[in-house]
Amino acid sequence: MKLRQEILKEHSKAQCEKIVTWVGGNQQRFDELFDLFLHDEYRVVQRSAWPISYAVMDHPSLIGKHWKPLLKNLQKPNLHDAVKRNSIRLMQDIDIPEKYQGEVMNICFQYLESPNEPLAVKVFSMKVLGRMLRQYPEIGPELKLLIEDQLPNQTAGFRSCAKKVLKQIDLL
Repeated sequence: MKLRQEILKEHSKAQCEKIVTWVGGNQQRFDELFDLFLHDEYRVVQRSAWPISYAVMDHPSLIGKHWKPLLKNLQKPNLHDAVKRNSIRLMQDIDIPEKYQGEVMNICFQYLESPNEPLAVKVFSMKVLGRMLRQYPEIGPELKLLIEDQLPNQTAGFRSCAKKVLKQIDLL
């Protein structure tokens, strides 16, 4: 597969699934996709974000050697929302290496508290932080404050996720 051409061909769920299927659990193919995600032009970066997150959800070990560049990328200014959304999405259900957990928490807290972040970025950040509560219960009070402060002005999707995370905090 000529990956870059496939990414540019169309932006659809079917195309995303085609790329994810092609990557499978193959580290070399994932590395090729990840390289495009980090270093190509705007449209390729944006479109490769979706298959990146799905590939990692299917095969979490693929992201192993890419944590450092992934987190460095998330700290760039003017990052496309799709890149942030899919980067945080891929973290919601996988184990984050201990040496990167502090940085992940900082990024997720920044996204959650920012009034300019899109809803999906906030919700995925909330989910990641909610999972990290088990290991870091001390983040509970700050997370609770941030969530409760935003609840009255948010959508049903945000409120649904918030209720689950607040319940986790209350059980600590």
